[in-house]
Amino acid sequence: MLGIQPSRALPPKPVHPFGACQFPGPIYRRGRSMSAFTKSDERPQAAPGRALVRSAQPDLVGGAAGGAFARLKTALVHYWLVRRRGGEAVLESLGRLVPHADLVTNVLDPSSLFGSLERMPLRTTFVNRLPAARKLYPAYMPLMPMALEGLDMNGYDLIISSEAGPAKWVLPSPSAVHICYCHSPLRYVWDQRHTYFNKLPPVLHPLAHLMGRSIRHSDLLSSFRVTMFVANSHFVASRIRQYYRREAEVIHPPIDLDDYTAGAAEDFYLCAGQIVSYKRVDIAVEACRRLGRRLIIAGDGDVSRLRDMAGPYVTFLGRVDRPVLLDLMRRCRALLYPGVEDFGLVPVEVMASGRPVIAYGEGGVMDTVEPGVSGILFDRQDADALASAILDFEALESRLEPDACRRSAERFARPNFERKFTALATHALNGGHEPVPRRLRRLSERPRPDRVWRAAERARGERPH
Repeated sequence: MLGIQPSRALPPKPVHPFGACQFPGPIYRRGRSMSAFTKSDERPQAAPGRALVRSAQPDLVGGAAGGAFARLKTALVHYWLVRRRGGEAVLESLGRLVPHADLVTNVLDPSSLFGSLERMPLRTTFVNRLPAARKLYPAYMPLMPMALEGLDMNGYDLIISSEAGPAKWVLPSPSAVHICYCHSPLRYVWDQRHTYFNKLPPVLHPLAHLMGRSIRHSDLLSSFRVTMFVANSHFVASRIRQYYRREAEVIHPPIDLDDYTAGAAEDFYLCAGQIVSYKRVDIAVEACRRLGRRLIIAGDGDVSRLRDMAGPYVTFLGRVDRPVLLDLMRRCRALLYPGVEDFGLVPVEVMASGRPVIAYGEGGVMDTVEPGVSGILFDRQDADALASAILDFEALESRLEPDACRRSAERFARPNFERKFTALATHALNGGHEPVPRRLRRLSERPRPDRVWRAAERARGERPH
């Protein structure tokens, strides 16, 4: 974790040998500036027009953290607020840290507000006033860069954007600090673009690819406006590094441990969450059908194909109320989780209920599930691998104790999230920057301008010296 305040002043950004770009900031190792351009007796300098934030300490949580930033004019930006899901739960947690902030979004359904979000002043873009915006908001996505950039964000000292759809595209003032909590880079135009485009009629594919290219360029440009990225998992941090060439600090989403209690396990497995193709619920259905194991699926979505292949062992409950879902979590034998998620809050909730998780070993579960302690991971995303993992789980089920699962989930308790985010925000407000990527770090530590000059000479047809 980065320290609250850097121990040295920020130097001028060194110029890249090619002259066209600059390093994103000084070089950090273990949270301390290692730049050769600073003196050890210099103190941290805040950005122009903003005083140093000294009151926020690592042990501050909840209201105390909000008090630490109370003097700063703050904006909390979310892509759209039309339903309550994992991203909105994290947004509500961020809202507890900055209860005085303005809540900014593209599309708003007032019924989706809850907790700290209900008491915040609201700002929306013009997209919210377009016809049927609450239902057709994905179709309006090409307009969202212009809509967010059109908002007047002058006067805000701190901007916290919650990104899985368009959010970080706002234009901050030069003295503002912009922290982006990234649930995922825009999957619609990056890693899952073909999955979404293939759902469209073929006649629209050329237009979709053209619009996707434009949104991708706008999304990359908007990443330059972010002071510091925060990822919800190491899986997302690696994609931020690949698409934006930025490093991200990892702070996992929180849960309220008091909401979850353990219960006696019954003879059924559980799949929970929205039923969409990338969650691969079909793998769980096929594996349980082959083994003759009872499976309960709680979640809404297109289940027509799943019903055809289910057989008598699978029960579809549809969308259930929160108390019913919590009861299923504490009574299930284990959670089956065959999809790849950016983080995946459901496995953490099931572990907090004292039950283990059987998951495909890729994505956010690599941060959450401890093999042999709170669950089992399998290495191929198919029904054969999941069926084999279920049999392995049943062979050692007695060794996966409810108390161990609960202790594994305690890492994601809300106080830990609030403490880490408060310390990170204070560090950024005091002039801290993210680490420079390793490739640029090597360039900055051992500059080799001779390589650039020789390449230029070869391009002109001259003989290198």
